[in-house]
Amino acid sequence: MNEGACSVAGPTTAERGERQQESSGPPLARGLRRLRRLRLRTIVILAVLVALLAAGSLWILYGSEWTRVERVSVSGTRVLTPAQVRAAAEVPVGAPLISVDTDAVAARLRRELPRIDTVEVVRSWPHGIGLNVVERTAVLVEEKAGKFVEVDAEGVRFATVSQAPKDVPVLQLSLSRTASSAASLRRFDEGRLVREAVGVAGRIPRAVARQTRTVKVRTYDDISLELSGGRIVVWGSGEQGVQKARALTALMKAAPGARHFDVSVPTAPASSGS
Repeated sequence: MNEGACSVAGPTTAERGERQQESSGPPLARGLRRLRRLRLRTIVILAVLVALLAAGSLWILYGSEWTRVERVSVSGTRVLTPAQVRAAAEVPVGAPLISVDTDAVAARLRRELPRIDTVEVVRSWPHGIGLNVVERTAVLVEEKAGKFVEVDAEGVRFATVSQAPKDVPVLQLSLSRTASSAASLRRFDEGRLVREAVGVAGRIPRAVARQTRTVKVRTYDDISLELSGGRIVVWGSGEQGVQKARALTALMKAAPGARHFDVSVPTAPASSGS
């Protein structure tokens, strides 16, 4: 056998062409060609790393046991219990934390528990969901069939309870059926009158609010308060509430033994029955 047959194979034609291309031309051109190849390799490597990182992140978020819902915490409840809130929320325990639809959970809570005014649903990594609840506060209650419907500051009837909450006045809608009152009722429906009563309840001075037993509505401009001891306050409409509250405070100080107070015209308040 000839010795030439045992020699190592030389570079291929393509490799020789590349080397010749690299070694040909001015030095600046050769350097730019090498830099382009280096950049291409770097881009490919980075793309592979990014793809691996993304795949790993997706697996951690959706496939692993490291980020699954294990607990649901509740805060802010007053009348509702945490157990009631958790049951209504229906958070899927054991599901990937990232997959929980927090907006849907919040909407479900407001739908199932009207006592909830606002709720914030937050992810607490790696295993928790937090439900931060704000309950509605009753400013009035309506008595119906021996029970009491709670009404909040926006006029929303949100709960029916067997006993009226302490220090919350009872709303009485004693709507007049006269011709003029009927015309007023067509203009200001029952919902509007409830909102007016709510506005009045919110304007009552704090010291008087603790003594207020009933807010009575006959028409839009005929709202009155019944205080403890049978005292009456003629409030009128819900307009000029701040001025009426100030006038009532001054009037009750000036005539503490009076039984009847009229602040329907706050610039000319009156009292009687002392």
